Amino acid sequence: MSGFDLYIRNGRVVTEEREFLGGVAVTGGRIAQLVEGNPPLEALEEIDAGGLLLLPGLVDAHVHFSEPGRGHWEGFETGSRGAAAGGVTSFVEMPLNAHPPTINAEALRLKQAAAAVSHVDYALWGGLVEDNLADLADLQAGGVVGFKAFMVTATDFPRSDARIMREGMAQIAGFGSFLAVHAEDEEMTGRLTMALRAAGRTDRAAWGEARPIAAELTAIDEAIGLAEATGARLHIVHVSCAEGIDRISAAKARGVAVTSETCAHYLFFDETDLERLGPVAKCAPPLRAPAEREALWDRVLAGAVDVITSDHSPCLWEEKTAGDADIFEAWGGISGVQSTLPALLTEGVAKRGLLLPDLVRMTAANPARLFGLYPKKGSLSAGADADLVLVDPDRRFTLQAADLEYRNRHSAYVGAQFLGSVQKTISRGLTVFDGGRIIGPAGHGERLDGAGLALSGRSRTGGGRA
Repeated sequence: MSGFDLYIRNGRVVTEEREFLGGVAVTGGRIAQLVEGNPPLEALEEIDAGGLLLLPGLVDAHVHFSEPGRGHWEGFETGSRGAAAGGVTSFVEMPLNAHPPTINAEALRLKQAAAAVSHVDYALWGGLVEDNLADLADLQAGGVVGFKAFMVTATDFPRSDARIMREGMAQIAGFGSFLAVHAEDEEMTGRLTMALRAAGRTDRAAWGEARPIAAELTAIDEAIGLAEATGARLHIVHVSCAEGIDRISAAKARGVAVTSETCAHYLFFDETDLERLGPVAKCAPPLRAPAEREALWDRVLAGAVDVITSDHSPCLWEEKTAGDADIFEAWGGISGVQSTLPALLTEGVAKRGLLLPDLVRMTAANPARLFGLYPKKGSLSAGADADLVLVDPDRRFTLQAADLEYRNRHSAYVGAQFLGSVQKTISRGLTVFDGGRIIGPAGHGERLDGAGLALSGRSRTGGGRA
């Protein structure tokens, strides 16, 4: 075949199965073929990768871009710029911290309108809260690709107790969808927080003491039990500890349909970084002890972790510095969609021997599978969307605030030294980030809807069960 639109040649191609010298030929925004070696091909545009890594674009399953209602925190335009700069070509945006949160059809309509400015492709989560069981079918029919519940109270997003989760899971299973949960035990975290505050504790270490691993494990066990009882598919987000991964692995072994997610910041930072950096490194669950970080890495390297995400959770700078004197007053969340890939290349590939195909599996292929988007997304295969990222694995750099594409240019990663830099990001055959600059237009991104209701007869982009 000749006459391709784009030919990227002379790269180190990495799929989730293997690495090889070669390239990718693109026609009509899709991969026409993988090319082994470095043969000449006729194409309208040719990019010589010069030995750089050529990976499928990342699929970030967990970001908060905060629109509508809190665009001053981030917004889809700036958030998607950060995604493109980080090699993320598709993201799935959470139902909070938008205001209103995405918990009914009208809120979903507002979210879809806000998201239309995205630079890269996107999908949307719907929410499960205490009073929206009657709205879940509308959210599913409207195109959400999954549902999210909190087992602790969050901003504008009430906690789902066991009854709500059970009833919600039963409905969601009937849709052919799944439920993701933030797993921390409300009773335990609330009791510990009250006791620490009553004792006058406002220091940084108090945050981790208020939300211990035990609270995470208690909630994970409860969620797994509900999934087992209902037959629903379950996804545990931002697992911060090795034992949490082990509980999920044990449930899988007895046939429970459950998957695990951890975040780049749990693998890059530990609790000493919260002490060092202050509220900018506050998140929930908290950063854990150095030994716990290494144990979590052991699970990653052993193949026990399904998905790695950013959990990009921005806010205004003053909402971080509010915790300088009292850590409990700071907004909890780390802005990181731009740093996931460099963080994993540095701490995983360079320092711990993480295999590049495994990195691709956890950051691209498996997230796409989770939402039924694979192999359209997350794959280097003929027919897949030409979502590609070129990476220099040998380039060292120190992240500066000025490098960030976010609306609010702060992050726990600022000042960190990385080995591995995104050089070019391509979305459906169009270069959207190149040489440190966003060059793709706002609005290029396409919405990736879920399957819709099983009985609705509606056709949806990229839908289906994972």
